[in-house]
Amino acid sequence: MTSEKELIAAFLAEDVRTGDITTELTTPDSRGRATIHCEESAVVAGLRYAGMVFELMGVDYELIAEDGSRVEEGQEVMRLEGPLRGIMSCERTALNIIMRMSGIATATAAVLESCRARNPKIRIAGTRKTTPGFRYFEKAAIAMGGGEPHRFALDDMMLIKDNHIKAAGGVAEAMEASLDAPYSMKVEIEVDTVEDAMTAAKMGADIIMVDNRTPEETARFRDAIKAINEDIIVEASGGITAENAPEYSSSADMISMGSLTHSVRAVQFSLDII
Repeated sequence: MTSEKELIAAFLAEDVRTGDITTELTTPDSRGRATIHCEESAVVAGLRYAGMVFELMGVDYELIAEDGSRVEEGQEVMRLEGPLRGIMSCERTALNIIMRMSGIATATAAVLESCRARNPKIRIAGTRKTTPGFRYFEKAAIAMGGGEPHRFALDDMMLIKDNHIKAAGGVAEAMEASLDAPYSMKVEIEVDTVEDAMTAAKMGADIIMVDNRTPEETARFRDAIKAINEDIIVEASGGITAENAPEYSSSADMISMGSLTHSVRAVQFSLDII
């Protein structure tokens, strides 16, 4: 797997390419200082990765806030010192990382707070509906917001979806096939009916996903599953938003939400030379 620093270097190279023409022509070749502020109340995330961006340009940084902490409007989160041209050239790459990751962390924290007001044990998870090339950081941002990244890639666990079930010939056949998975690998399966849920529970599923159901329907699935094996995790998914997520918090063990990554709003940050 590509390392964090290699990914960061690729992001910077995409932006700078052969050189920052504007900065080279307008900015003196001298040292300078700058600060980064958050422009709204948020859960900040990605500061350490932004620091890696600045390091690539020879800029020293000091974190004033910690990833995963809540900051208020106007709060300083990072201080910079080093080559002025370096600060200017990597400003946008660094801010983009912080803005995107903080948006995800803030959204995750908000959903978690609203859901745990009803069920203190509920878990909020992301999905693979992520930005190609930026998944590692989006998953990290979910964790910084208090959520669970869920599987990172296709080799992390078995997640048997509706098309897999059709291809296998049914829930029982798909669960039978899962017996060939590595011993320690978790097996999750999506079900359409309570009967299918019971079949999967009896055949050893670790996680059963109830997709695109109302909270009341999800609760009926949960009760049937738990009657067979209390340890099976029941996951609610499909069309769940920040607004309706609390309604599911008493119907499942986990709520997975693609909206945490596919349509979240970025948090605004600014960099100022001082």
